[in-house]
Amino acid sequence: MSAEHTLGAYRRALADGADGLECDVRLTRDGHLVCVHDRRLDRTSTGHGVVSTKRLAELDALDWGSWKHPWSDLDDELEETDPDDRRLVTLRQLLELVREWDRPVELAIETKHPTRYSGLVEHYLVDLLHRFGWTRLARDGTGRLPVRVMSFSRMSVRRVQKLAPKVPVVTLVDERIPLAMRGGELPRGVRIVGPSIDLVRSHPDWVAAVRRRGSAVHVWTVNSPADVELCADLGVDAIITDRPRAARDQLHAR
Repeated sequence: MSAEHTLGAYRRALADGADGLECDVRLTRDGHLVCVHDRRLDRTSTGHGVVSTKRLAELDALDWGSWKHPWSDLDDELEETDPDDRRLVTLRQLLELVREWDRPVELAIETKHPTRYSGLVEHYLVDLLHRFGWTRLARDGTGRLPVRVMSFSRMSVRRVQKLAPKVPVVTLVDERIPLAMRGGELPRGVRIVGPSIDLVRSHPDWVAAVRRRGSAVHVWTVNSPADVELCADLGVDAIITDRPRAARDQLHAR
């Protein structure tokens, strides 16, 4: 299995039939959006410190995959691994992968907060999406964009809504349903909610309430067959999983 947020991992997911990809983005010291989950470098790279204090060149020089393999201290074994399994991915590279893949692919981008750069994250993100032509629909108003932006930060969601009104946004929810959303309502202008699988297990009736109001439910991270089955039974609109091939096979078997 490839290390998270590497180009090799994303390519394998698409080869396994994933309909879309998910990434977390953080802003570097010199203004590049990189696909990194953790605030600190220590868990998933050979570096130390905070991502936002580093320049892209510093991050690109690190090994982002050897931690995943117990044989990472053996040079001959490492030489056999795909270089794409060990390199950092910028958001621009990931957008290019999605655009150039040989079938339609969607991308869900999570903005990580709090961060020292605050609203700059959304400004840089929307600017990059605009460069790819992914902030506006076709002139005839048909079709949909291949990208959506999601966050646990309500302020981040609002910024994206203001900067790019046509880009779908997702409010992420972890362990507790916010009081204002307990009847199935979502924040103004938001039509997609992203609950954790733990929340879905605990509150399946809430999922039904959200869907009755015409909103979509995208659940993360759905890895076990039992959880895939639960989501299918509830009629959720999307599942985010680390095992796309197994999930697709199970859903097709239904």
